Amino acid sequence: MSLDLREFRDALGSFATGVCVVTAHPEGFEPFGMTVNSFAAVSLEPSLVLWSLQNTSDCYAAFEKADHYTINVLSESQRELSNYYARRNQHTLLDDHYRIGKTGSPILRGAVSSLECKIWARYPGGDHVILVGEVLEMEYSRNEEPLVFHAGKYGTIR
Repeated sequence: MSLDLREFRDALGSFATGVCVVTAHPEGFEPFGMTVNSFAAVSLEPSLVLWSLQNTSDCYAAFEKADHYTINVLSESQRELSNYYARRNQHTLLDDHYRIGKTGSPILRGAVSSLECKIWARYPGGDHVILVGEVLEMEYSRNEEPLVFHAGKYGTIR
């Protein structure tokens, strides 16, 4: 069976997801972030989450060096932040966008939730690498609505 890759991508886009910016500050790199929507829960005990990174990403080398990162689930008011950190070669965090968390990883201000993780495992996944992280620290705001992505467009759950 041969899939039409555009049609496959469109089919995947029919699944509504949240929007996250994964942030890190590995040795030898500036604090940086990149927009992703490939985030999922794995386990409650231990507390594990995953996301995937394209092998050709301009952030690949930095994430190879990272042993900690933060998954920042964006709020509906953070579309501009999502767009900003989605651009190729535009991943250095702006000073007013973040602060340093308890694990030393950058945390975005205004996120619905921020999960500070230690790398648990890396797995090959076709043209991506799957990064599994153990959540060490977290912050969660019940007052913020998440930013949603569906069929190539942003939305909200309201």
